[in-house]
Amino acid sequence: VKMAGGVSLLPPLCIVLAHGYQVWAQWVRTDTPTLVVNEFDSVVLSCIIHSSHNKHRIEWKKLNAVTDFVYFDKQIQGDLRNRAELQGGSSLKIRNVTRKDTAVYRCEVVFVETGSLDEISVNLTVQVKPVAPKCDVPTSVPVGKAAILTCTEHEGYPPPTYAWYRNGVVVPRDPRSNSKFINSSYKIDYSTGTLHFSVTSKMDIGDYHCVAKNNAGQARCEPQRMDVCKLASAAVFGVFHILCVFG
Repeated sequence: VKMAGGVSLLPPLCIVLAHGYQVWAQWVRTDTPTLVVNEFDSVVLSCIIHSSHNKHRIEWKKLNAVTDFVYFDKQIQGDLRNRAELQGGSSLKIRNVTRKDTAVYRCEVVFVETGSLDEISVNLTVQVKPVAPKCDVPTSVPVGKAAILTCTEHEGYPPPTYAWYRNGVVVPRDPRSNSKFINSSYKIDYSTGTLHFSVTSKMDIGDYHCVAKNNAGQARCEPQRMDVCKLASAAVFGVFHILCVFG
């Protein structure tokens, strides 16, 4: 559009509009949406802010049955007060993690200029090494009878799997896979730690121990002896007794 004298008003108007327009580029992301660490390690939950402006408010929350503040009003809160700190202005570093720290954590960012909110979540799992399991091994079993060996451990996380050993050799799932166990008759449950002999024989005599294992480590109980004996009757002062005879 031209006025008298050939002066155009449109380009100056476009310049004014261009100068009055602002592009708001702001969002939040994480490089660590899922974290698995061992107990007592340190870990960083990343919260990375992309913004063309520097004014924003940050909060970290721990989401369990209830929602707890971890970072609020520019301070670490709750049981992480002496074990956590903000790193790089927005990421959360936790030292000496424990199993109680396992949770989903949410980083919430409010961009002050626009009032908009963006957030990311980080799923933290703390693995715990098993302690020495409790093992129960019968000391003597009559030949041909059943025997049950148990192994339990309640501290490890995730829950451990179990393996049994006889005389230092792992008890295989299938007895036929190892000549040392080919004459044995048993079933082993790796999730419960139960070794069940349906019928015992002299071949089953030995020192048994169990190992509890998960991704954080493993632990074992001390070996315990299981003997297999023959039943015999004997009269003592005219009274018959059932005896377990070894050898």
